[in-house]
Amino acid sequence: MFTEESFEVFNVNGLDERMVEIRAHIQPVFKEVLESIKPQVEEAVGHDAFVHIAQHIRRTKNAPESTWSAISLNKRGYKSEPHLQLGIWKDYVFMYISLIDNPKEEKVMADYLLDNIESLNSLPQDFVYSKDHTVPEYYPITDGGVEAAITRLRDVKKGEFEFGRVIPADSDIWSDPQKAKEFVEETYENLIPIYTELLKAANHI
Repeated sequence: MFTEESFEVFNVNGLDERMVEIRAHIQPVFKEVLESIKPQVEEAVGHDAFVHIAQHIRRTKNAPESTWSAISLNKRGYKSEPHLQLGIWKDYVFMYISLIDNPKEEKVMADYLLDNIESLNSLPQDFVYSKDHTVPEYYPITDGGVEAAITRLRDVKKGEFEFGRVIPADSDIWSDPQKAKEFVEETYENLIPIYTELLKAANHI
């Protein structure tokens, strides 16, 4: 599970130097956690799922300010469809359903979410959403802005929408790896039914 060292990675200067630390302290956690929930995803969607871990190979200068991993139904990638993300910024870990970078049938999925907004409103009150995967800001799912964010996803070419949970870097939960693991698993248990319905809406399954 993630530790204090996981977050300290983002204090390391230099692209190559930080990537060494990401590979050592973060990527093994990504793989372990997502491989553990993959069977549950596959059972829910009735399809093989694949774990992807961001390698940041297109970067030539700036070290990544965040890093992430994903489960998708596409062996070659994940951004073309809704996917489950597990990622980390210097201040928190996030567990999201992600609709980013103009996935196929984006408008259809946005309409599905708008038509079924109660499925988001019924999530636990500590769930959050993000409107841009490139910045660390996120908002409480109870703040009344979810519908506008989804509408933006539908109507604005660069619109994005992610939702799930975050765990702050200073949370006491990290001192109990088993408790942290159970919290992460419970988060995905809440997300997988919505993820499955999004895939159906977009004819991915």
